[in-house]
Amino acid sequence: MNDLSKIHPMYQFSLKAFSSVFQKAVERAVPNDNLKERVTNLIDSITFSVYQYTTRGLFECDKLTYLAHLTFQILLMNQEVNTAELDFLLRSPVRTGIPSPVEFLSNRAWESIKALSSMEEFCNLDRDIEGSAKSWKKFVESECPEKEKFPQEWKNKTALQRLCMMRAMRPDRLTYAIRHFVEEKLGSKYIVGRTLDFASSFEESGPATPMLFILSPGVDPLKDVENQGKKLGYTFNNRNFHNMSLGQGQEVVAEAALDLAAKKGHWVILQNIHLVAKWLSTLEKKLEEHSKDSHPEFRVFISAEPAPSPEDHIIPQGILENSIKVTNEPPTGMHANLHKALDNFTQDTLEMCSRETEFKSILFALCYFHAAVAERRKFGAQGWNRSYPFNTGDLTISVNVLYNFLEANAKVPYDDLRYLFGEIMYGGHITDNWDRRLCRTYLEEFIKPEMLEGELSLAPGFPLPGNMDYSGYHQYIDAELPPESPHLYGLHPNAEIGCLTQTSEKLFRTVLELQPRDSHAADRGGATREEKVKSLLEEILERMTDEFNIPELMAKVDECSPYIVVAFQECERMNILTREIRCSLRELDLGLKGELTMTTDMENLQNSLYLDVVPESWARCAYPSTAGLAAWFLDLLSRIKELEAWTGDFAMPSTVWLTGFFNPQSFLTAIMQSMARKNEWPLDQMALQCDVTKKNREEFRSPPREGAYIHGLFMEGARWDTQAGIITEAKLKDLTPPMPVMFLKAVPKDKQDCRSVYSCPVYKTCKRGPTYVWTFNLKTKENPSKWVLAGVALLLQI
Repeated sequence: MNDLSKIHPMYQFSLKAFSSVFQKAVERAVPNDNLKERVTNLIDSITFSVYQYTTRGLFECDKLTYLAHLTFQILLMNQEVNTAELDFLLRSPVRTGIPSPVEFLSNRAWESIKALSSMEEFCNLDRDIEGSAKSWKKFVESECPEKEKFPQEWKNKTALQRLCMMRAMRPDRLTYAIRHFVEEKLGSKYIVGRTLDFASSFEESGPATPMLFILSPGVDPLKDVENQGKKLGYTFNNRNFHNMSLGQGQEVVAEAALDLAAKKGHWVILQNIHLVAKWLSTLEKKLEEHSKDSHPEFRVFISAEPAPSPEDHIIPQGILENSIKVTNEPPTGMHANLHKALDNFTQDTLEMCSRETEFKSILFALCYFHAAVAERRKFGAQGWNRSYPFNTGDLTISVNVLYNFLEANAKVPYDDLRYLFGEIMYGGHITDNWDRRLCRTYLEEFIKPEMLEGELSLAPGFPLPGNMDYSGYHQYIDAELPPESPHLYGLHPNAEIGCLTQTSEKLFRTVLELQPRDSHAADRGGATREEKVKSLLEEILERMTDEFNIPELMAKVDECSPYIVVAFQECERMNILTREIRCSLRELDLGLKGELTMTTDMENLQNSLYLDVVPESWARCAYPSTAGLAAWFLDLLSRIKELEAWTGDFAMPSTVWLTGFFNPQSFLTAIMQSMARKNEWPLDQMALQCDVTKKNREEFRSPPREGAYIHGLFMEGARWDTQAGIITEAKLKDLTPPMPVMFLKAVPKDKQDCRSVYSCPVYKTCKRGPTYVWTFNLKTKENPSKWVLAGVALLLQI
C-alpha cells in the first residue's frame, strides 16, 4: 500500500487504518478447527479486505497496476515465480536489428522473441515460430489470444511464461491477459469489476475516519452522501446536515460547523478543499482534535480534486492517511456517454422550440458530438494532442444558444452555430490548432443541411434519428448504436490497439519502478543491482565516440550554405549531449567505487540505468524520445554516425534521415533558404512542396539538383498507397507503416497545389503535441475530413 504514493501523491495510507482493516478481516475470516485451513482462511480474508480497502480509492487507470503489483509480490514471497522471467515481463528487452522472417509479426515483436529465446525455458521459440508459421499465425492473429491455447508444447508453459510470450507477440492484449493471470493465481473475486457501494464504505467511517471523495470531471459523489443521510434522518431541514462549498471565504464557518457537529453528532460535508490551500493545516488539526471523544454519530465527508502534477499536490498527509478514500469516475464508452449527454435534457426541453424537427436533430447531433469529444481522450495523442476538460456545461449552454438562434432566424444558420459551438463553447477549452481543426471537422460532419433530409450518419451504421420523443431517443441508442469501437469516433481500429499497447507498457513500467530496491541482493540470475549498473555504464562509455572538433570542421568549408550551418548546429548540440553522458557516467563510476560521495543526481542516474530509462539530465540535452535507454542509446549512435558521414565532406546525402536531427525544422527551413537565395525570392512567400516517391532509400544514388530527398518517416492512423500515390485506409495491426522516400522542394506559396490534399502534421514522436515539426500536404482521393477524424499524422520516431 505504501508503494502506491509513488504513482500518485493522493494514494497515502496510515498504519492505523491498515490495522483497523486487518482486525476486521480477522473477525470476518471463516473459522476452521484445522490450523492449516484456518491460516489459509485468515490470509485470504486479510489480503482481499486490504485489496478492497485500497482499490476503492484508486483511479480506474491504476487499479490493474496495483493488482498486478500485489499478485507479483505475493508470488515472489512464496517463491512461486522465476525472477528472471518476471524481469523479462516487466522490462521486455529486445535484440535490435533483426528483421522479422514472418509477415504476421512486426520487427519489434520479433526482436522481443529473439531476446526471449535466449532464455533457457524459451530455447528454440524463434525456430518453432518459423517452422510452424501457420499455427502461430492463427494464434497471433486471433481476436483474443489470451483466451486461446498456445501452439504445440508451448501451451504447457507456466502462467508467467505464457505472459512473457504474450508480451512479445501481442502487447495490446496484455491488460486482458493480466486479469486472467490474477484470476488463476488469486481467484476470480479479485477481477470482478464491481465497485463497492457507498453504504458499505460508509459503514467503515467514524468520527476519527472521514470519507474523502477524489473528484473526477462530470461526477457528483455527494449525491450518495445526501441519499444515505435521508435514510438515516440527516438532512438540511433537520439541521443536522451541514454542506459547505469552500473557496469563498467560508473557512471560519466550516470550523464552527465541525465543532458543533462533533458535539451533537451531526454530519458535515466540506466540498472542494483543494481551493483553500492555506486552511488545510487548520483542517488537519481540527479533524485530529475531533477524532477523540466526539459524538459517535459525528461524520465528516470531504471532496477534493487531484492535483495536475505531484509538485502541485497540497492535501496534507494526515487527512489522506486517516480517511477512507473513494474515487468516482464517469462512465466510459460511447453508449454510456451518449445516454449521459441526453440525460441533461427532458421531454420539456425537446418541446420548447417552435422549430421542433431542426431543434431535435441538432440537439441529438450535439449530444453525440459531446460524447465523442469527451470519450476520444482514451485514445491518447491520436485522440487529442492535449487533454481538455469538456463538461456538461458546454453542452447545455450550446443547446440554449441553439434554441435562441432557431427562434430568431427564418433559416437554420449552420455556419454561425458551428462557429459558436466549435470555436467558443467547446473551442474555448482548446489550445492546440490541430485539435481546433478536429473539433471544427466533427461539427462540419454532424451539423449540416443534409441532417434534415435523413442522409446523415453520425458513425458507420448509426444514422441520425428522426423526430422522436425523449424516451424514444434513449430507446434508439439502445437499439441502434453499434458496439463500442474506434469507428464510432472516426478512428481506425488500430487506434485501440495502439492505446491498449501503451496502457500495458505503462503498467509494466510502473510495476518495475515499484519493485523493492536492494542494491546488494542478487536475483536468481546472479548479478546484483550494482553489478548490472556497473556493466551497463562501462559498455556505454566504451561505445561513445569522440566529440566533433568544430574548428577543424570549419576549416574544411569555403562557403557557409544554409545546409552547412545546420550541420554545425547539430554537431554543437551533439557535443553538449555526449559531454553530459560522459561526465555523469564517470562521476557515477567513482561514486560506485567509493571514491566520491553519492549525490541525489548520481542515485537518480543509477536508478535510470537499472530501470532502462533515459536519465533526466541526458533527456534535457537531447531530443524528444519515447524509447527506453537501450533503444535510445543505439538510436543515438546512429545519429552520430549519420552526422559523421555528412561532415566528412559536407556533401548533401543522397537521402537525408530527417529523424536524425535535434532540430528537423532547421533543415526544412534550409531547403527554403537555399531556393530563396538562388532565385532571389522572399522567404516568407515560400512553402515546402512534398512529393512522395515510389522508391526506398537504397534506390537513390545522389541527391536532387534542388531540394532534398528525406526518409525515416512513419504514418499513424492510415497508410500510404505507393502505387496510387494517395493516403488510404490502414491495414489492421500495422500501426505505423513506413513512408517511401519523400522529395521536398521549395515553391512560391501561390504555386502550391492545394487540390485534393490532406494537410498532414509531422511530429517527432507519438506523443504529438509539443513535438510538432511541419505540415506536409499529401494527396488524397477521399474527403480530407476522414483523415482529420482518424487522427492521421506523420511521425519521425515510433
